[in-house]
Amino acid sequence: QVQLVESGGGLVQAGGSLRLSCAASRNIATMGWYRQAPGKQRELVAQITSSGSTNYARYGDFVKGRFTISRDNAKNTVYLQMNSLKSEDTAVYYCNARTNWFNSWGQGTQVTVSS
Repeated sequence: QVQLVESGGGLVQAGGSLRLSCAASRNIATMGWYRQAPGKQRELVAQITSSGSTNYARYGDFVKGRFTISRDNAKNTVYLQMNSLKSEDTAVYYCNARTNWFNSWGQGTQVTVSS
């Protein structure tokens, strides 16, 4: 179990940017961001795994170079930089931490992109 607290969501105009943060109570190697819009399944946005000093990242197909995931292990924090936002990016964004034994979720932060 790990506690996850998201921040940085809000209202932004199309074409704008937001930076989401997820602060974890302790270090977990694999962390990521998922999102869920009303009536849709929760989907992967980005995931990052740290192994020593090396980070491995993967992204959902819809990102198309617009989003970047990063982490600061000294702060137990994961970030999601979102650029060129579109109205279809509107969703609740959830931080995730995964191990072989548990799969933890934050409470979510709302991202709303206006047209």
